[in-house]
Amino acid sequence: MNFLENLQLQARYSQWVNQRLYDACASLTDDERKQDRGVFFASIHGTWNHLLLGDRVWLARLQGQPVPYQRLDLELYADFGELRAAQTDCDQALLDWIQGLQTDDLQRRIAFRSLSTGQDKDLSVATMLTTLLIHKTHHRGQITALLSQCGCDYGDIDFICAPFVD
Repeated sequence: MNFLENLQLQARYSQWVNQRLYDACASLTDDERKQDRGVFFASIHGTWNHLLLGDRVWLARLQGQPVPYQRLDLELYADFGELRAAQTDCDQALLDWIQGLQTDDLQRRIAFRSLSTGQDKDLSVATMLTTLLIHKTHHRGQITALLSQCGCDYGDIDFICAPFVD
């Protein structure tokens, strides 16, 4: 498997695991999802909002579009169903974009300004995609910890359990 194929596989896994975790979150009440639990974005709902915002920021940069936000802590959707639908759409857009890449595209460099530090950056597409996918894993880890604290079983989400991994 080459690096591009690995990124495609990771994007498919990200899409699959997001669906599984959103299913688990749907078993909670809105109040439970929005309860401040002391994590960086306060709640399960806040963390999902941040994940979507981060995905949209990175995807905009990668596609050469203006970044649609100036802060990382915005609530994009108060409604859980709308948030879930928007994440589903974004996950598919990311997967489609990655599947449209050629190996040479991974070395292309993109300049942008970091929303978290305000610093100018210039990174390869490969580094940007790796950052995006690791960011998603990091915050999903927070979500799984919070779901466990709520007594919510989200099932086996290990990479090797994904139905398309051989």
